[in-house]
Amino acid sequence: MRALIIVNPAARGLSPDLAGALEALCRNRFTEVEVRHTTGADQATALAAGAPAGCVVFAVGGDGTAREVVHGLAGAAASMFIVPAGTANSCYRSFWGETAWPDALDAALADPAGHTRHLDLARLAENGKLVLAGASTGFPAQAIHRAESLTDLTGRARYERALLDLAATFRPYPGRVTVDGVEVHNGPTMLANAGGSRYRGGQFEVLPHSVIDDGLLDVCVIGGTHDPAEMLGLARAGRHVTRSGVVYARGRRVTFERTDGEPLWFEHDGEVLPAANGAFTLDVLPAAVAMLVGPAADLGRRSSDNRTFVSKW
Repeated sequence: MRALIIVNPAARGLSPDLAGALEALCRNRFTEVEVRHTTGADQATALAAGAPAGCVVFAVGGDGTAREVVHGLAGAAASMFIVPAGTANSCYRSFWGETAWPDALDAALADPAGHTRHLDLARLAENGKLVLAGASTGFPAQAIHRAESLTDLTGRARYERALLDLAATFRPYPGRVTVDGVEVHNGPTMLANAGGSRYRGGQFEVLPHSVIDDGLLDVCVIGGTHDPAEMLGLARAGRHVTRSGVVYARGRRVTFERTDGEPLWFEHDGEVLPAANGAFTLDVLPAAVAMLVGPAADLGRRSSDNRTFVSKW
């Protein structure tokens, strides 16, 4: 067995000992171990694309690093394990819950077949980028942008402060969301989120019913009549979906639009795109990457009614 460890040295949650501990653990379990450090954007994609069949590729970083690795592995015969070293680590939490990564890795390597799922991704029509954790409009994208200016804080604390600051001044945008050609929302919008990860921001269960390998994208739209601070509190446990004016849907193609001609705030996997477009479309890419996951990955399946479309809970 061969392991390729791809480390993002700029990851905000990377400790000095983490990469060394992972390498030591892998050298006890694999016949060949290669460690590569990225030096720039998209390099993790190029490194992962060269992984041979049967290799286990370790993405050491945050959700952005994991997305870059996924972009290189899509359709390949290698498998992937995420080592959480970022700010939010939403995907790791969706796959493994609160399990420490060394324990998760021991479990995965003890029974690789039992822990391997072929993960659905999304493809952003406007630039061809693959989306791993999810994509959102409005409030989350603006908060991520605001967090970059809070240099006195780090990690989740910085994002938390940005969310709370923005909640006091946020103004909904006029938006429309369509799923497989069906309009599911049209009006004032706080946020719209689509993807496969149950969690965004590492702590908000925005898509509590998401199933990672059902061939569908889950979609949640929160209307603009809700108080952002209240909805943040509810979303920590996925309870926002029970409120009126919240739409939950599933489908293969999702389009977010801003209907007043202004640019739409939009992010995917924690990366805010330049404010140039008024609309963005995501298409599902089923069973794109073999991912090593734990029991937490099945929580969405257990809570879901598995209908193709769920509207206005």
